[in-house]
Amino acid sequence: MNVGDPFDWYFDIPVVSRVYFTASFLTTAACALDLVSPFTLYFNYKLIVEKYQVWRLVTNFLFFGNFSLDFMFHMYFLIRYCRLLEDNSFRGRTADFVCLILYGGIAITLIAPFVNVPFMGSALTFMMVYIWGRRNEFIRMNLFGLFPFTAPYLPWVLLTFSFLLGGSTTVDLIGIAVG
Repeated sequence: MNVGDPFDWYFDIPVVSRVYFTASFLTTAACALDLVSPFTLYFNYKLIVEKYQVWRLVTNFLFFGNFSLDFMFHMYFLIRYCRLLEDNSFRGRTADFVCLILYGGIAITLIAPFVNVPFMGSALTFMMVYIWGRRNEFIRMNLFGLFPFTAPYLPWVLLTFSFLLGGSTTVDLIGIAVG
């Protein structure tokens, strides 16, 4: 096996993580190519209830913004921590992992009407980071090689980093709360 082979890397990703990553990447690509408008994907309670646009319950978790550095970070965290959870904590229990993601999606969707955030994929990813951190409390990490901390503090470090860069922390806090 060639270490640099992207097909081997892709097919080594556990099935649930691979499906979520692929759906997220393809959704973002479709928006970037103007095949789909983000306005048809975002969470809108009124459109879901009154116009029966039920796809918005799922699609708001699949769009992570335009191709950018922020998108790459989200995909990295999605692949890394979703994969680590599925490979380690939920090894051989794919149905349990799907239930975890469904629970997270439902809980985030119940919170969504009370906050003004149209896309909740980041919250679901943050939930997985939080859960991974809690399940791996003794793993030592560091930020840029300068700030050492243990895994349970990872979501809080990322939240602080996002705040310092001027980003909104609402979605991150929702992910932590649900996790």
